[in-house]
Amino acid sequence: EVQLVESGGGSVQPGGSLRLSCAAFGFTFSRFGMSWVRQVPGKGLEWVSGISSGGVITSYADSGKGRFTISRDNAKNTLYLQMNSLKPEDTAVNYCAKYPANTWYGPYDYRGQGTQVTVSS
Repeated sequence: EVQLVESGGGSVQPGGSLRLSCAAFGFTFSRFGMSWVRQVPGKGLEWVSGISSGGVITSYADSGKGRFTISRDNAKNTLYLQMNSLKPEDTAVNYCAKYPANTWYGPYDYRGQGTQVTVSS
């Protein structure tokens, strides 16, 4: 059974940092592209960042470019998102998502339960 378990969310002041983690279970993690997506209150799901199966290729939405860094440790079956210079508009529930191939385009096939990030002074 595929499971994705996010952690690392919390409440921070503007300008602060958080590192999100996503532990993956039940599939060969190193074979699949992964992404972080987020749900901002009152809005739809927003794609944040994607990474190839080997971790070499990454991509970011404009909202996170220069502030967020996606990475993965295939030996630990874990996906990460380092979030720096956080802004109030980054307040959201963040989810990790698995794709059915080495990509992050198109629909994902599994998503975790999410971790809340709140940025407020």
